Amino acid sequence: MDITAPDALEAGRIADLWVRLARGQRAHGSHLVASPNRSTVLESITRHIVTDGLLVARDPDIVGFVMFGLEMGAYEQDVSRGLVQNLYVCSDRRGDGVGSALLAAAERRLVNRGADVISLEAMADNRAAIRFYRRHGYRQHRVELEKRVESDNNAGEDA
Repeated sequence: MDITAPDALEAGRIADLWVRLARGQRAHGSHLVASPNRSTVLESITRHIVTDGLLVARDPDIVGFVMFGLEMGAYEQDVSRGLVQNLYVCSDRRGDGVGSALLAAAERRLVNRGADVISLEAMADNRAAIRFYRRHGYRQHRVELEKRVESDNNAGEDA
């Protein structure tokens, strides 16, 4: 397996994998709808490719990807934060070390760019993802709380 930077011609394939990721996250309470966001994420993927913030795992085809970058916020902080924004491994390759290799490669690149800490998010209900990240040294830093308000409108589900 090789971890490499993709070229722009592969952006569509990576967007298809992101749609799979978003669909899978719905089972853990994500509000993102997958397919309707494909064109938006395709633009983000293309930007990440151009700025060297996306890596893919190949064996020989793409079996996973990770998107990352330095946090660019309006607030001054006492650390430079690297962000892992998306990490996805095809279901038939989970447990093979693909995710660990992608995460390690993204972490190295973020450290080389000056990150003092690296942050990521996982759905609170996604116990497998939380176990994976804890095995790699990640610990809870912030907690996001959410409350559904009563409404007569029902949000549509993504197919």
